[in-house]
Amino acid sequence: MKSLTKRFLKLLALLSAEAVLVALAFFACLLVFGYMTREVFILHDTGLDSALFQFAASHRSESMTRLMRFFSFFASADYLLVAPALIVLVMAWFHHLRWYALKVLVIAFTSTMLNQLLKRLFERPRPVTAMLEQSGLSFPSGHAMIGSSFYGLLIYIVWREVKDPFWRWLWVSLLSVLLLLIGYSRIYLNVHYATDVLAGYAMGIIWLLVAVWLMKKLERWYFGRLERLEGRKLKS
Repeated sequence: MKSLTKRFLKLLALLSAEAVLVALAFFACLLVFGYMTREVFILHDTGLDSALFQFAASHRSESMTRLMRFFSFFASADYLLVAPALIVLVMAWFHHLRWYALKVLVIAFTSTMLNQLLKRLFERPRPVTAMLEQSGLSFPSGHAMIGSSFYGLLIYIVWREVKDPFWRWLWVSLLSVLLLLIGYSRIYLNVHYATDVLAGYAMGIIWLLVAVWLMKKLERWYFGRLERLEGRKLKS
């Protein structure tokens, strides 16, 4: 047992702080998604959903409803059809951001497809008290899942590319708050249960981490192959 613990500690020492945080985030989100699935589909426990609906109802007003609809728009299908494409066009102008542009496009598309697949798998109906007319199924929330993948990627890009600490923390904070408000707006408007939103956040972050890891592997393979081809041309 001691030797196994030592090996584990040596492995952790070899990993960077970033790698450890990523691994912890991945497994934490996996646990959250598993827990939400168990609560909803095995235990049929609606306590959390009811509590959040009651909390939202306690401060409902016309002005608050308009505000929640405003925040909800920033992860709607109409918005996400346009925003990633515009970001890709802007990033394409900057040589060092072009690979990020591809990531934005790929992650926005694949997270949408994965969300639809999961909704078909779980087939949970939307709340009957929904304040907006919404088609489709409820679990996991598309706004929360696709939004966390999309805005999570923007947070990742800002963290890596913005050098000034003030602007880096400002943009990370604004994007994080926007993402939380998008999720809460879905609960407030009764178009999703709280468990839908939490499961959506968890799965969105999981897919973001997996997709970024896969694309890093692809990036290394592509540029490695490019270097080998250039090396052969120089030799010839």
